[in-house]
Amino acid sequence: MDGVRAVFLGTNGWYDTESGNTVCALIDAPGFKVVLDAGGGIRRLGDYIDFSVPVYMFLSHFHIDHIWGLHVSVKFNYTSGLFIITGDGGRSILDVFQNRPFTIPFADLPYDVKIIEAGDGFADLPFGATVLPLQHSVPTVGIRMDILGRVIAYCPDTGYCANAVELARGADLLIAECSYRPGETHHEWPHLNPGDAARIASEAGAKSLALTHFDASRYETRKDRMDARSAAEMIFRNTAACFDGTVIDL
Repeated sequence: MDGVRAVFLGTNGWYDTESGNTVCALIDAPGFKVVLDAGGGIRRLGDYIDFSVPVYMFLSHFHIDHIWGLHVSVKFNYTSGLFIITGDGGRSILDVFQNRPFTIPFADLPYDVKIIEAGDGFADLPFGATVLPLQHSVPTVGIRMDILGRVIAYCPDTGYCANAVELARGADLLIAECSYRPGETHHEWPHLNPGDAARIASEAGAKSLALTHFDASRYETRKDRMDARSAAEMIFRNTAACFDGTVIDL
């Protein structure tokens, strides 16, 4: 493969349903792969890559719907290594979660795992990366990546905030969560609705917007997601509502 594509492996927030697994996306590029969060959708990763190149996994925060897929780490053989990118403090949290009695420790997996916190710097990554804090109920970060000249911004669980706009500035693709229904907000539990996500894309001058992380209790049908896309398109025309298996070429 010569280009870059985004493959949506899981597009639900909170829990798995018939509509999809919890949030996980693959940025498929020649020479390396990037996985965005490790929800239940990560079970499909082997359908798209052969693990012969390095895999960089970005974990935005540590709510269970974003990390429980780490439990199936032994299912895959990352022969060229797994590099996990987190916000500061992620190493100590993962040392608890990815350990006994919960699951197989990283040290016991048949491949090397390296954790890279934001404070460590990203000079050794094969792509440009900027990580900024977002607005959520727990510490959460988003990421901006420059991969072969394509800029992809990932803004998971967050309310509307300046850092989300900054991450998405001029991006070829903004991947944004869409937990709330049109017009719905909750100041104590910040998340985006379709209009908020579209506003970020519009103010940032992004080229396209992909909605994911649809709250499983609010988006129960395919039509619900298409209604979210329609609401977003009133502000930002080039919007896609993602489903498990959606592929966007860049």
